[in-house]
Amino acid sequence: MDRDSAFDTVKNVGGRGWRVGLNELGGFRKFILRGNVVDLAVGIVIGAAFTSVVNAFVKDIITPLIPAANNQSWATLKVPGPFGATLPIGDFLSAVLSFLIVAAVIYFFVVRPVTALQDRLMPKKPAEAPTTRECPFCLSTVPLKATRCAYCTAQLPPADEQMAGTGTPARA
Repeated sequence: MDRDSAFDTVKNVGGRGWRVGLNELGGFRKFILRGNVVDLAVGIVIGAAFTSVVNAFVKDIITPLIPAANNQSWATLKVPGPFGATLPIGDFLSAVLSFLIVAAVIYFFVVRPVTALQDRLMPKKPAEAPTTRECPFCLSTVPLKATRCAYCTAQLPPADEQMAGTGTPARA
């Protein structure tokens, strides 16, 4: 069997051959190139880089400013524990402080500006007209055009006599 006939045999397996695999790759390509997947990947990479910057900021600038006992750095702070053991809480406190700084920076420099931009650029949705109203006698919800309450069978005033959206009769 020569090389070309072996390749043709593999190429035409099942009558569809390589085209099936290439079609599946097309779907995979669509999935990968969707905006959400790319945005998520960029966000993770930027987040990892930003985390290292914030951790360095906390470790090198913030932590030395906070006084600790016996002129030691805050990261090496240890608290005496039971039975002569010591609890090294300095690293934990540094991690908590780092988390709070990251959360504050993300909130003030990412979330608030994006929310303000969305509020400014997104059109406001108009309030929808109500489709139901309350029965003034039994306070159950009935369709707006109903003339009798389905629950207490009371005669309802026409909908145009009621104030918009309040469900209470209009006063003269």
